[in-house]
Amino acid sequence: MKNKHVKILGMGNALVDILIKLENDNVLATYDLPKGSMQLVDRLKAEKVLAGTEDLDKTIASGGSAANTIHGLAALGVGTGFIGTIGKDHWGELFEQDMKSNNIEPKLIYSDTESGRAVALVSKDSERTFATFLGAAVELSADDIDEKIFRGYDYFHVEGYLVQNKELIRKAVIMAKQLGLKVSLDLASYNVVEDNLEMLRELVKNNVDILFANEEEAKAFTGKEPDAAIIDIAKDVEIAIVKLGKNGSIIKRGNKYDEVGVIKADSIDTTGAGDLYASGFLYGLINGKTLKRSGEIGALLSGRVIEIIGPKPDKSMWDEIRELIKSGQII
Repeated sequence: MKNKHVKILGMGNALVDILIKLENDNVLATYDLPKGSMQLVDRLKAEKVLAGTEDLDKTIASGGSAANTIHGLAALGVGTGFIGTIGKDHWGELFEQDMKSNNIEPKLIYSDTESGRAVALVSKDSERTFATFLGAAVELSADDIDEKIFRGYDYFHVEGYLVQNKELIRKAVIMAKQLGLKVSLDLASYNVVEDNLEMLRELVKNNVDILFANEEEAKAFTGKEPDAAIIDIAKDVEIAIVKLGKNGSIIKRGNKYDEVGVIKADSIDTTGAGDLYASGFLYGLINGKTLKRSGEIGALLSGRVIEIIGPKPDKSMWDEIRELIKSGQII
C-alpha cells in the first residue's frame, strides 16, 4: 500500500489537543465561545476553561489541523514530514514523540515559550468548539522557511489557520510552488476566512493547487452556497473540494464534477473529520485514484474518526481502514 515515490510535507500550528466532552453547551456561553468556531485565547483564558471543565472527561493527543492530516497520511504509508514550532516542555515532547513514533519526519523549531494547546469542547451533537492558546506555535516565522525544508517532497499541505501570519504563509507557499511542489490548503475555520478574506483570495488564486473547505468556509470565502461556491473556487485552483458534513462532499476539477456520499457512522466527536478527509483524498490522488474514489477514501477516514474521541484512530481501526481501501469496498 505504501507509495514509495510521492512525499507530502505539512505545515501548521503544532498543538496538543485537550478534548473535553460537554454535558451541555452552557460552558460555551460562560466563556463566550461561539459554537463551532475556533477562538484564539491567551494562556489565562485557556487555563480558566480547563479549570471550569475539570470534572469532565478529557482526552489528550497531539493535534493541529495540518498535523492531523499528516498523521493520517503517514498511517496510510505515505512518506511525510511536518514543520511547526514547539516549546521545550512536556507538551512539546509529547508532540515530537508522537510524530517520530508515527514515522513522520519532524522539522520542528524549538522555543522557550510554552507549547500551544487547543482546548476542544465537544458538544452532545458532536460539534466541537476550540479555545486555542497558540503559545510557541505562533512563533513559526518566515525566517524559518528555506529551500532545504522542501527538499525531497512533492506536495505541501498547509492549514488556513496560518494565514494569520501572512508573511510566513505567503513565503512558504510561493517557495513551494517555485520548487515544483503541489500546494494543498485547508481553509480551516469560517471565522479565520472572514478575518483574512482578501489575503486568502489572493493566495489561493496565485499559489494553491488543491483547496479544501467545508460548507461554512466556502460560504465565507465566496459568499455563496456550496454548489455555486465550488464553481467559483474551481476557477482559481486545479482541484476544489467542499465538504458537506453528513451530506458528503463535492469535488470539481475543470469541467469534471463529482458528488461523494458518506459512510454510516455513529458520530460522537467531529474533531479531525475534515483533516482526515484531506488525508484520504490526498492519499487517493497521489496513488492515481479518480477524484470520486479519492473523495470516498476521504469519506471513509472522516467517517471512522468521528466515532472516537480525538483525531487519532488506533492501530486496529487503521488496519480496518487499510483493508477497506485495498478491497475497494468503501461506500
